Amino acid sequence: MTTKRAAIILAAGKSTRMKSSRSKVLHPVGGRPMIDWVTALARGAGVEKIVCVVGEGNADVRAAAESSGLDIAIQEPQQGTGHAVQCAKDALAGFEGHVVVLYADTPLISGPTLSRVFEAFETHAMAVLGFEAEDPAAYGRLVTSDSDLHAIVEAKECTADQLKLTLCNSGVVAASAADLFSACDRVTNDNKKGEYYLTDIVEILRGDGKSATVVHASEAEVLGVNDRSDLSNAEKAFQTVMREAAMAAGVSLKHPETVFFSYDTVLENDVTVDANVVFGPGVTVRRGATIHAFSHLEGTDVGEGANIGPYARLRPGTKLAENTKVGNFVETKKAVVGKGSKINHLSYVGDAELGENVNVGAGTITCNYDGYNKHKTTIKDGAFVGSNSSLVAPVTIGEGAFLGSGGVVTKDVPDDALALARAGQVNKDGWGARFRAVQEKLKAKKP
Repeated sequence: MTTKRAAIILAAGKSTRMKSSRSKVLHPVGGRPMIDWVTALARGAGVEKIVCVVGEGNADVRAAAESSGLDIAIQEPQQGTGHAVQCAKDALAGFEGHVVVLYADTPLISGPTLSRVFEAFETHAMAVLGFEAEDPAAYGRLVTSDSDLHAIVEAKECTADQLKLTLCNSGVVAASAADLFSACDRVTNDNKKGEYYLTDIVEILRGDGKSATVVHASEAEVLGVNDRSDLSNAEKAFQTVMREAAMAAGVSLKHPETVFFSYDTVLENDVTVDANVVFGPGVTVRRGATIHAFSHLEGTDVGEGANIGPYARLRPGTKLAENTKVGNFVETKKAVVGKGSKINHLSYVGDAELGENVNVGAGTITCNYDGYNKHKTTIKDGAFVGSNSSLVAPVTIGEGAFLGSGGVVTKDVPDDALALARAGQVNKDGWGARFRAVQEKLKAKKP
């Protein structure tokens, strides 16, 4: 029988170092709030119950946690991590299984790493996630021998020899619910900070004859965020992982350091991405497509073999079929574009549906908003839209129809028709010469 799993997410901090109107853990990494990263991590590991520990002043965190279906526990006042875990005890009353303690400001732990934490229960009663720190500084140290963990010592409590250790504590611990809360009941605040350290449970459980072990993670995975600088470092670490994963999967990034991903970006193999491209949330790019420089995509599905940019902006609701073209300085929004269709230059296409092999000329605009409501433009297969056309929605351009350039189209155009929607041209012979003569005389009179 598989042992049940639960998680406690600690999110009660006051976030003072972020100097922000919103709580720290709601700030995004890779386009996703940190608390959502940790929630997804727990659920991906098969956790069936998640308790989020918040402070009384964290109303925004509580609202976000509740909207994600998490149970809530209140820690007030904040008296350390051991106290925070104790605050979750009632919410996990009756739970029999393994519990992992996670942190809402540590968003980059991978699924496989957390799985290894739970797998450690096969041989030990407790697991701690540790890492080799390049600069141990203020991290708590892990005191080990072979695979056994003897103690976690906070930096301020370390001896001179212990401060030389480089294996450090991430804060993530896991034990059975019974062992976790039994040990937390016995944690004291007899230390230099006067707090209840969760780390003390290692020695307490070992005193009960229980064994503990360390599961190793990379330092980048367990990077915690306390201020804007940390947030930037977490973003850098996330982007590095995404870039490497994309290239390993067969994506060509011509200048990887200038390409930015979101947490859910999907690029299939043989996609090519030029410099300075940003993928906002909700983007899928199919095999063989090319994204040229300085393009921004969000909420978009790009079809196989499509060609995007440079300087294209694809906004949410854009869906491009195979072999489409969205060119330089083109913006799309909620636009479905059929196979082989082209929007090459300087155009805005929003709330629109284009059929196959449609050609949209430069400077074309779908006028989709009347000040109160959005309206749809439909352009059917094979239609040709002349340059500098304004299509005032709701309007339908028929299959195979042609629109003369410079037109303001307000009525539906039948299949295979030519629509001319501009004033007739008037030439006034000699006007230019007369105008210049008058202007030259006026210029000569000026002092």
